[in-house]
Amino acid sequence: MNTFGLDALETEIPHLRRYARALTRDASRADDLVQDCLERGISRSQQFTAGTNLRSWLFTIMHNVHIDNCRKQKRRGETVPVEDWQAGMAVEARQDWIMELRDFLNCFNQLKADERHILKLIAIDGLQYEEVAERLGIATGTVKSRLFRARRKLRELEMDASSHRPGDRDVSAARELLAPM
Repeated sequence: MNTFGLDALETEIPHLRRYARALTRDASRADDLVQDCLERGISRSQQFTAGTNLRSWLFTIMHNVHIDNCRKQKRRGETVPVEDWQAGMAVEARQDWIMELRDFLNCFNQLKADERHILKLIAIDGLQYEEVAERLGIATGTVKSRLFRARRKLRELEMDASSHRPGDRDVSAARELLAPM
């Protein structure tokens, strides 16, 4: 075809589609590329030189549009669907944990000093019963019984505190820390 006109453009569309699919390897992107090529060709129809090959002129436009799109894509980077992106951005609220920790510390501080000390040595510092007994100068059995009483008292304080607060928050993380080994 050597003349420019809408009828001439229409006859070139199957050839443009075939070339676009070869360039993009994706039917949807190929259709977009054909549309962009036709749009640019029509808007710049005054630049077409009569007597030249319309198909090669349109192929040149398509090639240039494709290169422009590739460069844009490279600058933008990989696209990720919003749903996939949002899934990785979700962060759990920390208020519950902080409130549970505050409640646990309140209960822990209500214990007698020797009960707090034995719980700290075993549950927090991770010492063995024998090490605590040696450090405090008491029998291992005494350490175990004091620890049992301290844990029981702490559980009672936590149950009492949880019955007085709205929402009945679970302090299981603190309980796990102080559970018998």
